[in-house]
Amino acid sequence: MTDYSKYEIVVGLEVHAQLQTNSKLFCGDSIAFGAEPNTHVSPITLGHPGTLPKMNRKAIEYAIKMGLACHCEIERYNYFARKNYFYPDLPKGYQVSQHTTPVCKGGYVTIDTPEGGRNIRLNRIHMEEDAGKSIHDADPENTCVDYNRAGTALIEIVTEPDITSAEEAFAYVSEIRKLVRYLEICDGNMEEGSLRCDANISVRLKGESRLGTKVEVKNLNSIRNVKRAIEFEAKRLMDLLDKGEPVIQQTRSFDANNGTTFATREKEDADDYRYFPEPDLAPFHLQDEFIERLKQGLPVLHKERIKNYSSQYQLSAYDAGVLTEEKALADFFEKIIEHTKNYKAAANWMLGPVKSWLNENNKEIGGFPLQPEKIAAVIKLTDEGKLSFSVASTKLFSSLLNQPSKEPLQIAEEENLVQQSDVSSIEPLIDAVLEKLADKVTAYKKGKKGLISLFVGEVMKQSKGKADPKVTNELLLKKLKS
Repeated sequence: MTDYSKYEIVVGLEVHAQLQTNSKLFCGDSIAFGAEPNTHVSPITLGHPGTLPKMNRKAIEYAIKMGLACHCEIERYNYFARKNYFYPDLPKGYQVSQHTTPVCKGGYVTIDTPEGGRNIRLNRIHMEEDAGKSIHDADPENTCVDYNRAGTALIEIVTEPDITSAEEAFAYVSEIRKLVRYLEICDGNMEEGSLRCDANISVRLKGESRLGTKVEVKNLNSIRNVKRAIEFEAKRLMDLLDKGEPVIQQTRSFDANNGTTFATREKEDADDYRYFPEPDLAPFHLQDEFIERLKQGLPVLHKERIKNYSSQYQLSAYDAGVLTEEKALADFFEKIIEHTKNYKAAANWMLGPVKSWLNENNKEIGGFPLQPEKIAAVIKLTDEGKLSFSVASTKLFSSLLNQPSKEPLQIAEEENLVQQSDVSSIEPLIDAVLEKLADKVTAYKKGKKGLISLFVGEVMKQSKGKADPKVTNELLLKKLKS
């Protein structure tokens, strides 16, 4: 039985993010997802002789934005190289990538761990073109190839071997997905292949400084599968070492159905790729002014927003964390608080009724039918005592969703939801309840103070939920003292 506690894991991750440009990296073909196979292709995508690539400026901007967000050094002098390796789903037979001059060098990404924040160092971020897609189950005898994705602009974010557990890998890829979504350079949809991860995994005895022989698990298509694959592969490697068997440098795939990895080929070294400068693409030089303009245009990222929400708006760490999980959700919250200073109420509405509706309807916040100012108007009604949160979050919210063009107060008045807060309308109800529950009043006066909630509930029932609970509670306490 292997004693896993005597080993440690060393992991480096390569995350490929498909950039949300309108066209491919070196031509004008569309990158829209879901088109019929081989419809987003042109002579350049298909590698026809005599065709020449042309650089996509927006892809450069997106790569630099990611580098700036990750504290990287931006390379001023850039060029592309040909990576000569057989790609069955790239018609040219080679991939155009950055090798000697990655556009972003160094940097780090901060992840949250039980011990606090930890920086995962980056080696590089570089640009390259994606390959197409081989389809093995469409024809019983042949592999079909869809070239729609071939040539799509990617950035590859490569870490140093800094990750020491599957949990840290999970946290890191989660952080990368948040970053690309906040920067609006990639949609982060791993299910559609626009964010993919390769994990380089090795193990060694604790206390050793030399890295063990690594294996690479390719094309992990969910954050959960990144964690599962590392957990399985690390144990497999530890079992080999414990038996005294050699670890072979391999490329492996992950079977998500049974949680295991399997070998696909022995791993190549960098020399096998035979890089040389791409002769059909001119080098490009980045000016300081261009980089500074991109830096000034960066959005407030989620970690900074968490700090702001806690310090400026006095929200809990939990509320701030959930609100900033998605940029669009945080943007919506910030639009609400442009119209109200009750930040806690705005957070409660976002994390309660709004998020529940989104989950029930399988929608993103962009599909939410109400404008932020409508939520702020509902908050104002509850702050003014015209509605209880219970009535506002159920009856009014439901009606407002069906009539989003109407004002909340208008609906509340039409549906007779506005609370009674004047003493003259509530006092008779209280007198009737106390008379009806005379024995309970006696028990209350003898010390059973918890009965106050019974009295409030009865008054609310008599008023059909319209009596102001605060006013009701105050009047009851005054009467019960006499």
